[in-house]
Parts: sequence; structure tokens; C-alpha cells
Amino acid sequence: MKTGKKIGIIATLVVLLALAAFIYIKFYFVFGSGVKAGELNQIVYKGWIWKTYEGRLIQTGFKGAGRSGSIQSNEFNFSVVNKAVADSLMRCSGKNVELHYKEYNGALPWRGMQKYIVDDIIAVTENTPENTIPLTIPIDE
Repeated sequence: MKTGKKIGIIATLVVLLALAAFIYIKFYFVFGSGVKAGELNQIVYKGWIWKTYEGRLIQTGFKGAGRSGSIQSNEFNFSVVNKAVADSLMRCSGKNVELHYKEYNGALPWRGMQKYIVDDIIAVTENTPENTIPLTIPIDE
């Protein structure tokens, strides 16, 4: 075998290994995981080619950098791969939920539109006045 042909084969193998490593890190490596809590706004089953479960969680909290005492709403958009988890979430719309998720560096069309994949429901509570944040905050003078 000629030296040029050996170098070409080695270079091709190195490029293929680098491409495989990039794809694994971008789409299959779990970058992080955690728990998010808030009011489940929606969970839908949609898609043109690959139908996936997509959801939105509304998290409320106090805005730290802006005006003091103002309330802001943060959205946590996620996908669900497990049909049993998605079916359970569809019965929880409007309730406060705690969801365990895995974060990937990139989204795959057959896994969902988001890089956050919910894999478990930790807790579900009714959205009652005792569980909500008041719209007005009393200020002691």
C-alpha cells in the first residue's frame, strides 16, 4: 500500500471519529438535569413528520434586576418522549407540577422540538389560592 493511500485512510477515519464524537456530544450527551416547578400551561401532541409531545410550564417569581417588587413570568418549554408521562401531564393542565428533566445540547426532530426533555413527574398540586403568589404585595410603611 502506498503512503498517500495510508494517509488518506487515516485522515478519513479521524474525520469520521471526530464527526461521531460531535454528534454524540451535540445530541445524545446529557448536559445537565434538574427539576422545574410551576403551573402547567399546556401539553400538546404535534408535528409535521415526527409527532412529539411539547409542553410549557409557567414559573412565577420576583424580578431581581428590574423594578423591585414586580412579578415576572418565566416560561419553560420542554418535550416529552415517554407517552405515559405525556398522558399523565395532559390530565394536569392548570395545576402546579414539579418536573424532572434532562438537558441536551441540541434537539432531534424525533425526540422533540426542545433541548429539555421531561422524563418524570415528581409532584402535582392543585392550583388553589393558598398555593399562589398574591398579585399585590403589602408594603409596610
